[in-house]
Amino acid sequence: MAKTIKFEKNFFGQSLFVLVGMAMVAGTLLKLLGEINISSDWFWFIAGIGLMTEGIIALIKQKRFNAKYKILSKEEFDRLTERKDEK
Repeated sequence: MAKTIKFEKNFFGQSLFVLVGMAMVAGTLLKLLGEINISSDWFWFIAGIGLMTEGIIALIKQKRFNAKYKILSKEEFDRLTERKDEK
């Protein structure tokens, strides 16, 4: 059950990012073809939403990584390897 919820959250975040990208491409293409006349502020607004989505996804993945693995400093690693050598 928990894996299903994690998958749904991941899928939602990734699909939102793709949806924002598609909106940017479609809006830019329609503007270039002269079909619509929108302000560039809207483009940058949508780009900002895309960047925030990407940042949130990256932050969540980094937190999961940090919770799963412990990153050791060189000093910590040296201390751990010295203890093993002593045994």
